[in-house]
Amino acid sequence: MTIVPLIFTSGLASGINAYAVVLLLGLLGRFGGAESVPAALERTDVLAAAAVLFLLEAVADKIPYVDSVWDGVHTVIRPIAGATVGALLASADPGSLGEVAAGAMGGTTALVSHLVKASLRMAVNTSPEPASNIVVSLAEDLSVAGLVTLAIFHPWVAASISAVLLAVGLLLVWFAISRIRRFRDRRRERRAARAAAVRPAREVPVPRP
Repeated sequence: MTIVPLIFTSGLASGINAYAVVLLLGLLGRFGGAESVPAALERTDVLAAAAVLFLLEAVADKIPYVDSVWDGVHTVIRPIAGATVGALLASADPGSLGEVAAGAMGGTTALVSHLVKASLRMAVNTSPEPASNIVVSLAEDLSVAGLVTLAIFHPWVAASISAVLLAVGLLLVWFAISRIRRFRDRRRERRAARAAAVRPAREVPVPRP
């Protein structure tokens, strides 16, 4: 059952950056001798497509508000990618876990981690400066690379770290939700203040000559 922690970790990583997961697994399988990687992920066309999409995400993910739009579009894509990768990993290791169960595990884990990522990014976007987006995005990319690589050679260690990160992420979401609410409240207050300032100015009578 060594494929189970790999599916769990790849699912969690897919919820953060699905294209990086496909690209890394394919490269590790093709050039790193990772026997657990299915041949479908090692194909040249798959690697090329994953590389192009990864570069697009690497740019979009570092621009404030653009990253949230990108996350919104990938609410469906990332879970599907996590489920597909999980099913492919199970197919490469017959008898360890059914493809349907593996797909469900990978897709569910990807969906949860994606929702955590998207929620935290919305909270980061409340900051007026763009540097925090770049730092968070780079940290996510490095985390995905580290977890996927570790999962190939030490799957249970990677799965344990992934579980801890997911739990911490869920905890942070609780704090992020309150921050987002405060941000929206401040915006409403500013709009109400501007409306109140404009209204008296319109009501002041203009003296006749």
